[in-house]
Amino acid sequence: MTLTRARILPTLFAILGSLLILSPSFANDGTIAFVGATIIDGTDAEPLADGVLVITDGRIRTVGPRDAVTIPAGADVVDVSGKYIMPGLINAHGHVGATVGLNGNGGYNTGNLLRQLGLYARYGITAVNSLGGDQEQGFDLRNEQYDTDLNRARIYVAGSVVVGNSEQAIRDEVNRNADRGANFIKVRIDDNLGATQKMPRPLFDALVDQAHIRRLPVAVHLFYLDDAKYMLNADADLIAHSIRDLPVDNELLDLVKAKDVCYIPTLTREVSTFVYESVPDFFSDPYFLKEVEPAILEELQTPERMSRMANSRSAQGYKAALQVAMANVGALDDAGVRIAMGTDTGPPARFQGYFEHMEMHMMVDAGMSPLDAIRASTGVAADCIGMGDIGTLEPGKWGDFSILGANPVADILNTKTIESVYIAGNRVPE
Repeated sequence: MTLTRARILPTLFAILGSLLILSPSFANDGTIAFVGATIIDGTDAEPLADGVLVITDGRIRTVGPRDAVTIPAGADVVDVSGKYIMPGLINAHGHVGATVGLNGNGGYNTGNLLRQLGLYARYGITAVNSLGGDQEQGFDLRNEQYDTDLNRARIYVAGSVVVGNSEQAIRDEVNRNADRGANFIKVRIDDNLGATQKMPRPLFDALVDQAHIRRLPVAVHLFYLDDAKYMLNADADLIAHSIRDLPVDNELLDLVKAKDVCYIPTLTREVSTFVYESVPDFFSDPYFLKEVEPAILEELQTPERMSRMANSRSAQGYKAALQVAMANVGALDDAGVRIAMGTDTGPPARFQGYFEHMEMHMMVDAGMSPLDAIRASTGVAADCIGMGDIGTLEPGKWGDFSILGANPVADILNTKTIESVYIAGNRVPE
């Protein structure tokens, strides 16, 4: 099963609603027309100057140049001249789970999940593909998000990360996740820099087979080039982390393009493993500080914690691996491989919302253009996770977008100039 097949998987809960009305502040209170911005629509199209975006009942009704769009009578018109509109960012590999502060356990409940989804949304990340650790409350929130009142980030879920010591145990766990309605099956084939054993390949083969019997795509956590080639030959569907041991070679490039599989670098995952050995530069960034708890900053800057990280073998190993990962992003992009933005945020000290912007900036540092990094974080990401009703600003899709004060195509750092975020046409509370 290639990603092409993943694209045609039934999207169980994405049903186009009948057209109603809404306003900028309150859902279903009138049609809204955003007029005058440059629109970056998440497709292959170039940005559209002096555009109009019309939203009705949470979905895009019309988008186009001002002189070609008829604004419906009675619409609420919002002048966004001189601004920039881009689709809501999609994290193709994140986690919405039990983390509270720097504690990674004990917080899996609806209130904490909503807190995290609100945090993502305020940073302009309007959808998160949560790849593992998802429990009943996450599934419930996924099921509840297909309506016109939504004003927090969307969540898609994988259930448990599948493990087992026999083929039957693996198949049973895949079935349990499928029975709950998972969007993906998540598996690890990694040895944590030699610290653990990888899943045996016959069990991996059984997992892919069972997932495809249940018509679900498989997202693979990996590290090594050889494992990436194996998973592609086994017809798994999504590379959920960078290849970090060796430069990608022509065999890998040919395989990933032939299989049409997307690649999610998660560069900031590597950053999080070593960056707190000293005080990171982003600790003084106002865009980061606006959401972080001071107590978390204090704990991350204790001498004991910084010393532990500086002397950690795995931290230093992942620091070296990041350089390989960065070079591989550039090579894959040059070869035309489809790259989707993802961060692996959610675990402690992987800061949801802010790290997604950092990820995009690092993708550009690795060789992608700003516009391609935006596409990788919007339309391409939506396609890679099989969600056809988000990701681009096209008629019929959900009205998930951000309004920015400066042009992110001219400078990718301008993604941090988001002034307001809308999900299903509803302004996200600040």
